[in-house]
Amino acid sequence: MSKVTITAVETICALGGSLPECLETWRAGKSGLVEYSGQLCGRIADQSVMKGRRYGAASNLAVHVARQAVTRAGWDSDQTKSAWLFAASSRGNAAELLGQNKARRPVRRFSASNTIHSEIAAAVSIELGIRGPWQMLSSGCSSGLDALGMAWMALRTGLTKRALIVAVDLPLVPKLIQAFRDTHLLSTNGVNDPLSTMTTGLHLGEAGVAVTLELTDSGLAEMTRYAANSDAYDSLMIPDDGAPLADLLSTFSRPALICPHATGTPNHAMAEMKALRTAFGDVPLLLLLKPFTGHTLGACGLLDVALISAALPLLPANLQGLTGLTSEMCQLSQGDEILKIASGMGGHNAVVGLRVTG
Repeated sequence: MSKVTITAVETICALGGSLPECLETWRAGKSGLVEYSGQLCGRIADQSVMKGRRYGAASNLAVHVARQAVTRAGWDSDQTKSAWLFAASSRGNAAELLGQNKARRPVRRFSASNTIHSEIAAAVSIELGIRGPWQMLSSGCSSGLDALGMAWMALRTGLTKRALIVAVDLPLVPKLIQAFRDTHLLSTNGVNDPLSTMTTGLHLGEAGVAVTLELTDSGLAEMTRYAANSDAYDSLMIPDDGAPLADLLSTFSRPALICPHATGTPNHAMAEMKALRTAFGDVPLLLLLKPFTGHTLGACGLLDVALISAALPLLPANLQGLTGLTSEMCQLSQGDEILKIASGMGGHNAVVGLRVTG
């Protein structure tokens, strides 16, 4: 059986307006976070990619990154038509529902469709001519990684030969920022160091990302496994000992590198590290991307996978000065394993395994 391989990606986030721009900023060791609405945030600089008359802003962004990824993958019209589409978002087009999104040109006739999550998947299907099935997943901050995992399962079981996975989140509107502030999840001191004892919360970010997954022996990275579980514990916090996440990680072999969820909340900073130690003893090499991009919620897991896959085998260093982490570039070898972790609010954990292909 051919490998399940990531063959193309596209990213738009605080690092840049395209994959090459994102990689350039990341490799230069520059964070994309800026001051916005009284917080240090990862804002998409070019808001024009969110504009359009028919769809909501998140849907327009999804269409843009999806089209770019499919082009990079070299899919013809028949291959695109038959693909299985998995879309993901934590907040969807919530800004349209709140009447606060000023980045697009709305039309009243589309008010109903603009305010539902599934418009994101529908818009990509319509604009790219995808007639395979589409699904919309919303499992909080695990959404994008879960969508990738569902796509992997579809390929592994022979239900499709290729899948397009898209994840978007645009939380930087006043009411959504205030909701996170009211819940005491946002940073109150501006410390952009998720594992530090000084961290007080997360830094929100915007992102759109698309990944093509195919049954082939060549590509950016092989996807080897997906697994998930739930804490069944609390709507906001995760268990201090990180036990459910540790149980999940224990089903994986020790990797060469882990990209943790690393929200920046004090609870998560403690619990995730405990989970890593429980599962693997001494903690493997860690790569943290949220200090560069901000916490892009439902897009974060897929965004990290896309950036890592595109940069392999030489991964840029962590942001300078992060607590307990190396700030040197990481040279991986063919066959090395990488784990990406995502944890959704409400206690849902997802882990994806990647293997360096060359």
